[in-house]
Amino acid sequence: MADLDAEGTRNGRPRWSVGRVLLLVVTGFSLYLFAPSIAEVFEAWDKLGEVHPATIPVLLACEIGSFVCVWILQRIALRTHGWFVVATTQLAGNAFNRITPGGGTTGTALQATMLTDAGFDGAKAAAALTAQSLLITAAVIVMPVFALPAIFAGTSVPGSLVDALWIGLALFLGMAALGALLLATRRPVVWVGDTVQRIANLVRRHREPIRDLGARLLVERDEIRTTMGSRWIEAVAAAVGRWAFEYFVLLVTLYAIGADPNPWLTLLAFVAASVLGMVPFTPGGLGFVEAGLTATLALSGITTGEAVLATLVFRLVSFWLPMPIGLATTWMFRRRYPRAAAAPD
Repeated sequence: MADLDAEGTRNGRPRWSVGRVLLLVVTGFSLYLFAPSIAEVFEAWDKLGEVHPATIPVLLACEIGSFVCVWILQRIALRTHGWFVVATTQLAGNAFNRITPGGGTTGTALQATMLTDAGFDGAKAAAALTAQSLLITAAVIVMPVFALPAIFAGTSVPGSLVDALWIGLALFLGMAALGALLLATRRPVVWVGDTVQRIANLVRRHREPIRDLGARLLVERDEIRTTMGSRWIEAVAAAVGRWAFEYFVLLVTLYAIGADPNPWLTLLAFVAASVLGMVPFTPGGLGFVEAGLTATLALSGITTGEAVLATLVFRLVSFWLPMPIGLATTWMFRRRYPRAAAAPD
């Protein structure tokens, strides 16, 4: 029994802590709650024939572009020129996120372990992954800042896919410019933090006020600059590109099924889905994304049937397809690095 107890404990912590049990309970309840939404999306399986075949290579190319942007960002953060280790470990961690709850932390932990096995310093790898995660998260939060003014102003959007792609390209270029400004200067960062602090303190009057948010944001910004080094502009572009390519996946999907979406409202639907995908209660936001994306797409001016089919295609490309690819790349990585090696690839 003593041996079994020892095996069930690592670094003095029980294998099954109260927090883990609670997370599993919440995960089970969430999946039960959203089971009808998941089932509704998969019931559109027999309508996949309505997707224009010529758009399938475009969808795959956009999704690959999204992953390549993440690899570029991680190569910058890790200060490495190799592609194999970065790509295989990121795909493995991404796939692990798809089968475990935790809001991305489980996949990040797995990738950090694999990077250590490949010879990277563990602490530096963890810092690099944290920095790239902060940049990517900041990019998705900024997206509504550009879309909401256009929606409130009643901006008309041409029906052409090419026109919509140009609008999206201009939007993400604006995001990249803003990101570069925030990483290059101090005052805008402090102003953003102080503005958010004032608004938050007005909303939560009866709670302990938030203090020095601008200064704390500046410290976080400086840590990202230090991690990214002289290639921080390229890192900003890669972080924005990660979401731009995935947004184009959704946009092309809608046109592929004959829908006529408003790209601005589609962008908001995409942002909502991206945020819901970070919810830690289910693997990859499973259920949350299906319910949220279907509902928000329906609000963008397309039919419910089109919204459900678009959600199915989008999730097949961005959620389900990377899972077997991640399993294959894990096998490839372990063939080269069966145990800790001395130096990175």
